[in-house]
Amino acid sequence: MGLTFSLLLVAALILAVFLGVEALGLSFLFAIVIPYLAIATFIIGFILRVVKWGKTPVPFRIPTTCGQQKSLPWIKQNKIDNPFSTAGVVARMALEVLFFRSLFRNTKAELVDGERLTYQWEKWLWLGGLIFHWSMLIVVTRHLRIFLDPVPGFVRIIEKFDGFFTVDLQNVYITGILLLAAVTFLFIRRVVIPQVRYISFAADYFPLLLIGSIAASGILMKYFFRVDLVAIKELTVGLFSFSPVVPQGVSALFYIHLFLVCVLISYIPFSKIMHMGGIFLSPTRNMANNSRAVRHINPWNYPVKVHTYEEYENEFRDKMRAVGLPLEKDGSEKEAAAAKE
Repeated sequence: MGLTFSLLLVAALILAVFLGVEALGLSFLFAIVIPYLAIATFIIGFILRVVKWGKTPVPFRIPTTCGQQKSLPWIKQNKIDNPFSTAGVVARMALEVLFFRSLFRNTKAELVDGERLTYQWEKWLWLGGLIFHWSMLIVVTRHLRIFLDPVPGFVRIIEKFDGFFTVDLQNVYITGILLLAAVTFLFIRRVVIPQVRYISFAADYFPLLLIGSIAASGILMKYFFRVDLVAIKELTVGLFSFSPVVPQGVSALFYIHLFLVCVLISYIPFSKIMHMGGIFLSPTRNMANNSRAVRHINPWNYPVKVHTYEEYENEFRDKMRAVGLPLEKDGSEKEAAAAKE
């Protein structure tokens, strides 16, 4: 159900753009209005989500660990998997964000002969996720050449290394192809493996189909259906400099590509893709495991009016004495002071 809904939704989005541009002439809507709305939605939604997470109290120190905690001097500590200091947390977070270290340790559990549980080496998900995220980062960075004039030097360097391979005197950008291949692998894996398919919903299929459609439309524009790059750059530079124009000669395929990108960036703050910001605010990752050395104060704690035992005994001393309960103070000092007064 989730897969069918996601397929129909992506197809409806593509059809809406095609009809809107080709039949209704709504180029201004898809070229100017929707991109600005998408960017505003992304920025505001991202900030609100991060602020909400940042304001959420963390009552316990709960880092996820899988190594020896710092203890006695003669016991070797795992400084990355069980960080004690801020430096260890930073190193652990960097390895997680850049190389998906925890996913690298992923194993697959299977029942053999219906009764014996075995664990097998499983690195394909890690490799597919790593290729997908790094390709996405490079593709997005490389696209800055469309929005900026002049093009920054680091973008030219990335573009040069990414497009070192040529076919018929045309540069072939490896990351664009790898991005489409990786997202296709992740989609097929989610559909083919029964256990993964069972826990998959529209929120899992839709981003994959959306990103796959973006990558596919970009490849079509680059290698199969030539588009007017001068007109496209005029449009994108105008958007970036807040002096938008709608040039003539921009194909419907580009508007489809642009609209799908707008849908993706406006969808991010409300989806699972928001892990791109949430990972830095996760207490299981961003906290040091030093609860034995440093006291963690619960931010939910608030002043509570307490009734001490001394106050309790002062209040009920006569009754406690009457029934023979032991008293820390028998009250004679208090009675003597009262008699003097």
